[in-house]
Amino acid sequence: MTQTNESIVSAGKLQGLPKPVRWSLLLLLVALMLTAVGLIGGGFKTATSDQAEQLFEFASNPVLGLIIGMVATALIQSSSTVSSIIVAMVAGGLPITIAIPMMMGANIGTSITNTIVSLGHIGDKEEFQRAFNAATIHDFFNIFAVLIFLPLEMAFGILEMLSGAMVSFFTVGATAGVDGFNPVKFITGPAIDGVKMLTSSLPVVYGGIAQIVIGLGLIILSITYMGKIMKSLMVGRAREILQNSLGRGAVTGISSGTVVTVLVQSSSTTTSLMVPLVGNGIVTARAIYPFTLGANIGTCITAVIAAMSITGPNANLALQIAFVHFSYNVLAVLVIYGLAFLREWPPNLSYQLSLKVAEQKFYGLAYIIGVFFILPLLAILFLA
Repeated sequence: MTQTNESIVSAGKLQGLPKPVRWSLLLLLVALMLTAVGLIGGGFKTATSDQAEQLFEFASNPVLGLIIGMVATALIQSSSTVSSIIVAMVAGGLPITIAIPMMMGANIGTSITNTIVSLGHIGDKEEFQRAFNAATIHDFFNIFAVLIFLPLEMAFGILEMLSGAMVSFFTVGATAGVDGFNPVKFITGPAIDGVKMLTSSLPVVYGGIAQIVIGLGLIILSITYMGKIMKSLMVGRAREILQNSLGRGAVTGISSGTVVTVLVQSSSTTTSLMVPLVGNGIVTARAIYPFTLGANIGTCITAVIAAMSITGPNANLALQIAFVHFSYNVLAVLVIYGLAFLREWPPNLSYQLSLKVAEQKFYGLAYIIGVFFILPLLAILFLA
């Protein structure tokens, strides 16, 4: 029996379970997947002994700033964390001309999470192709945004001027900090802490690697069973409602992605949750395209909150770099998605890449390691 037929049979068996039970299992598996993503990010951070953050010290020019922001985010696996670090560094005296490319790089680096999640579908060729397609649309969009706006910023300082104008409308003072309630951390925190405790007896580097391996295993496990449960649930009216909600239009999709990301405080979480839906054929990669763009905008809230908690002589600059992040993501959506001839580039390129990766799965791993780590690190060595 083929793998596809086995999935159909499994989905059929799940139909025998009451719907509330299936929904409960799905929610548990979503929590497991989010826990796995957290373990991978924490594992990278542990294995590098927080050396990723020290990369910022090498940012001596805008191009290096871009690359360092990208690599740091790929290692830490949280653009929210990196953007908050950048805000704090600007408050401490980092030139805003270097900080702006760092923010752009953070956008690219955060794309790695949903690309890793797509590997959970690697056992089925068609599912893997769809999932990888969905994941890398986000990658290509963020890469094109940098290719368009970094040269413009270096030549004309567009984002610096726009964000400076925005700051003039706000008064910076001591307000809320960045340690507010985070629902994702609340759900996944106990399990992540438990795994960290189990690996704490290992040397630091090996403990981090163990967390990464456990996280990857949990992603594959959760995605596999999420797919089977989704197929049993997303039939008939339920499937139609989901497809209609994501396919209602660009404005609705972008708005939904923004709101969900603000609520969970993580664009990686928002986009990663969409990948299994596409991998299992419930929605299309093109349908979630606007939703992922909204995630880029929604993730800016963390940097803004971080900036508003800063006082002192550089408080206005800290708020300005947070507004740079926001204005950059909004302008990228308006330009790339707003112009028809640019709009099709990310989904078309991601689709072509996904076809090749589905045929030769090694290319998928090579893409992740090459784009997010090897090429940037080589650039750092040559430009530093």
